[in-house]
Amino acid sequence: MKKYMFIALALLVAACEKPILDEDVVSMNEANVILHMTQYEQEAFGNNGNRVATRAATDITELCSRLNIAIFDAEGTKVKTVTQKEGDASFGTVALTLAAGTYQLVVIAHNGEGSATITSTEKVTFPNNKVTDTFYYYGDLVVTSEVQSYDLTLTRAVAMFRLVLTDDEIPSTVTKFKFYYTGGSSTFSPSAGYGCVNSKQTEIRTVADGVTTFDIFTLPHTEEDVLTKLTVTALDANDNTVKERIFENVPVTRNQITRYTGSFFGSGGSGQTSDGTFRLTADPDWDSVNGYTF
Repeated sequence: MKKYMFIALALLVAACEKPILDEDVVSMNEANVILHMTQYEQEAFGNNGNRVATRAATDITELCSRLNIAIFDAEGTKVKTVTQKEGDASFGTVALTLAAGTYQLVVIAHNGEGSATITSTEKVTFPNNKVTDTFYYYGDLVVTSEVQSYDLTLTRAVAMFRLVLTDDEIPSTVTKFKFYYTGGSSTFSPSAGYGCVNSKQTEIRTVADGVTTFDIFTLPHTEEDVLTKLTVTALDANDNTVKERIFENVPVTRNQITRYTGSFFGSGGSGQTSDGTFRLTADPDWDSVNGYTF
């Protein structure tokens, strides 16, 4: 899924630029390339599974709180890095100076508690291996002799699992839910567009009054992937187990929500969900919602 982006640039720096480890702070007047990470766009599915329309683009700064950008030269050496976070005056716009040549551009937009680490075009990791709603751009950046700016369209990298409880109430002793799952990835390959390691992921979701929906994210390895085992544990304030359910072979697809709906604290104990009812419906932010009952 490699894109080619031809950005014409004035030659403001020498042709042999040294690799850097820290980000350059460049004013708009000094820059010879301006990148705008302001577009997120996905195609919507019709009821028959065919792609029928393209959603209007959404400002990526409305969906993510952090941006990490890295530029690599033809030899794979990192030559530029930029880190931005929500609240920065230039959030969503990056000003750079680059020598003529062909580069590879990686952009990661996410909601992590710290910066993503872009080691290469094939490896991106996140703080504490926590995966949040994440978007990316990967493509060639060809630098020539004229100055231009470019609007980048990012793609969602993650799949979401959504647990929806139909219980009349959550027991008062329950203070949080622990989600422990295998089969997904917490490390991302921009060049492939998918997760690239087999991870054991753990997420904690605090219980709040009136909240019965809990979301977690993973990076699928392929277009059609599964979480081989997902254990959801309701815990009290001392981390004692109040109730536990296990879901196996949970389907996950990039930019789709897998929604499991049912009574968590009812009879039946742990065990796999039934097949339930499969639904493919339009969603404002995601391609589709795949619904199951348990």
